Amino acid sequence: MTATRPDLCYIVAKLSQHMAKPTVRHHTMAKHVLRYLKGTANQILVFKKSAEPLALFGLCDADWGNSEDRRSISGYCFQLSVDGPLISWKSTKQRTVALSTCEAEYMALATATQEAKFLTQLLNSMIGCKLFSCVTLHCDNQGTLALAKNPVQHQGSKHIDIRYHFIRSEIQEGSVQLVYVMSEENVADIFTKPMTKFKLVKFTDQIMGCQS
Repeated sequence: MTATRPDLCYIVAKLSQHMAKPTVRHHTMAKHVLRYLKGTANQILVFKKSAEPLALFGLCDADWGNSEDRRSISGYCFQLSVDGPLISWKSTKQRTVALSTCEAEYMALATATQEAKFLTQLLNSMIGCKLFSCVTLHCDNQGTLALAKNPVQHQGSKHIDIRYHFIRSEIQEGSVQLVYVMSEENVADIFTKPMTKFKLVKFTDQIMGCQS
């Protein structure tokens, strides 16, 4: 899950939360995962040379309040080319309870921005120059994009922890660029909630770098 199978990220993170006291339902979920693994044993990340210049970009998403403790799930993923596989991904439960979908997405965007800064520093140190200076982050919530770009506090956002507002300084410095993406095309959706078979196949081909 952490190295070669991003399509398992959400379900493994979900099952890991119940390692201490698993129930019959969790046992059934685990058996479904094993059946899925048996049927997709040859699924791999496909790294290949791209005709397009490398550019770091990511997608993020959040599933609002669907955990037992009502905390939302953040998910993000990053690629170096449109037709290439993922180089980084994560599905994690948020630290605090979000009061709205916009707030949950904002927290997910903050987590993705942290990873974007790390990847930028890592890639630049590997090549020995500042080739990657601005990361494009895609989000499917218009309210979250407006909240990140507008530094003005208002009734709906004044309670949000200051640790999440560092996104605004990153935007002002030009190290992060935010872009809207439709929910149907947001690959990060696979890291926040269970998928239908159609969506799972569609997104898995994209995250593995297997698009024709």
